[in-house]
Amino acid sequence: MMTPVRSAMVLAAGFGERMRPLTDKMPKPLVPLMGRSLIDHVLDRLNAAGVETAVVNVHYLPEQIEAHMAARADRAPKTIISDEREQLLDTGGGATKALPLLGEGPFFIHNSDSVWSEGVTPALSHMRRHWNPALMDCLLLLAPLSTSIGYGGRGDFDMEPDGRISRRGERQVVPFAFAGVSLCTSALFENAPEGPFSLNLLWDRALEKDRLFGVRLDGRWMHVGTPEALKEAEASFEHEGA
Repeated sequence: MMTPVRSAMVLAAGFGERMRPLTDKMPKPLVPLMGRSLIDHVLDRLNAAGVETAVVNVHYLPEQIEAHMAARADRAPKTIISDEREQLLDTGGGATKALPLLGEGPFFIHNSDSVWSEGVTPALSHMRRHWNPALMDCLLLLAPLSTSIGYGGRGDFDMEPDGRISRRGERQVVPFAFAGVSLCTSALFENAPEGPFSLNLLWDRALEKDRLFGVRLDGRWMHVGTPEALKEAEASFEHEGA
């Protein structure tokens, strides 16, 4: 049975420093890819997965993102701004602040620079199908390094056949990168610290309890972090006819 997911957090507050000069005067979520802004790719995909409300946090050039959200007000999902003008809260702190808007969950937390071409199984539906709160505090979408674009690291996680995951050791190379989307409930945030902190802190707590799982992306992930990666993603979309 597929779990309904009605709300999502879209992380859109960062400076996008690696995307300069494109982000000198434009927030990274508004950088265009194939004629649509990165954040529109994300919101349209969330809408297709049944998400009704998306909370979008803002900090850098926030007025531009607010104006963009206002311009698409007649398109689903409904968007709500979480204002971080006074203090940038990082991924964990930003999601913690937005919890009253997200509800108990389950809800997605989606990076605004993570896009992909779908495989046979749409990724967000795949996550909903695998979500099991009896076993999991958090479920991560993981992309195989072998088919990913714009990622130059040695991987983030290894994954067992049952979906249990482990972090890469210091000198290891592992086959999967975090593809920028997680699925969780408010329970993940119990005893979360105040102020800025990374979601990695909460993932490590879940790992210690053997409650952090992953699901493999059946498609080509594109980490659009730099101008060069943006060009690669454009070329890939054009080649695949996406």
